[in-house]
Amino acid sequence: MTRIHSTAIVDPAAQLDSSVTVGPYTVIGPHVRIDAGTTVASHCVIEGHTTIGKDNKIFQFNSLGAVPQDKKYAGEPCQLVIGDRNTIREFCTFNIGSPGDQGVTQVGNDNWIMAYVHLAHDCQVGNHTIFANSTQLAGHVHVGDWVILGGFTVVHQFCRLGAHSFTAMNSLLFADLPPFVMAQGQPAQARSMNFEGLRRRGFSAERISAVKAMHKSLYRQQLTLAQAQSEIELLTHKYPEAKADVDMMLGFLQGASPERGIVR
Repeated sequence: MTRIHSTAIVDPAAQLDSSVTVGPYTVIGPHVRIDAGTTVASHCVIEGHTTIGKDNKIFQFNSLGAVPQDKKYAGEPCQLVIGDRNTIREFCTFNIGSPGDQGVTQVGNDNWIMAYVHLAHDCQVGNHTIFANSTQLAGHVHVGDWVILGGFTVVHQFCRLGAHSFTAMNSLLFADLPPFVMAQGQPAQARSMNFEGLRRRGFSAERISAVKAMHKSLYRQQLTLAQAQSEIELLTHKYPEAKADVDMMLGFLQGASPERGIVR
């Protein structure tokens, strides 16, 4: 217990691995579990039914596991679950889930979350994402793997962001953002595909060509969404190496809400 600063208040019922470090004036509640190698800096509050995995770096002045900002919430034991190797910078607020959804707000592994980020109740964040300063997610937002959100991005409730998508600074999302798409504006509009990000992640030339073809069908040929999906379905024959990428795009488009649609 020498890794817990003398001024920190850790409830005796909290479950902290012996290797966890807790900084000055941090408060940790009774239903909190923190796994090996995680460091919690000073002046943090971690409460609620919150589970934090291994080797996370939680900087000072964070609020994790507070009740949702939802008037319907009535004290149900909902959860916040954070995976492994995440960096959470200063002044972030992650709320627990709500009974109106699955009751869990979840953050995956290897995410880089900068200062002043808000994750509302029931958000689902994948792996290897980057959220720049002051990114704000309303409730029930789903964020795929490798997504990058520019500073001051604001996402409307229930929106989905597909894997490898990207928003520019000050973007405002009212609709689903398909995989690979780069968006910018208020409201956000599609500008291109995240080709540079895909190259950095080792995508082959054939897979990138397939992404270019998907972009053309969705945004360059004046097709309806249904027509674009039909065109995209044919790409697996031309680009067999990209079958998983095409299937991911089709699955995402098929799940688009009729009310919100996609960013176009």
